[in-house]
Amino acid sequence: MEPVRTCVGCRARAPRSSLLRVVEQGGALVADEKAVLPGRGAWVHDTSACVDAAIRRRAFGRALRVSGPLDTQTFQNTHQRNG
Repeated sequence: MEPVRTCVGCRARAPRSSLLRVVEQGGALVADEKAVLPGRGAWVHDTSACVDAAIRRRAFGRALRVSGPLDTQTFQNTHQRNG
């Protein structure tokens, strides 16, 4: 049975394999495509709608338990180019 995670963008539950893991490194969001980077991770559908919703609602900061501001610009630009 595959693990289930909740998307921080749309709040829907989905199998782990259908979500993208995102971690914080040096104050910036980084996509963890292989789900092996250290640290706390947040899970999001790899769609512009879910990523934009999570950024707009500041869900990444809460999910990753980061107290300061996160640099989402690089992650957003990379995601829009790929997705």
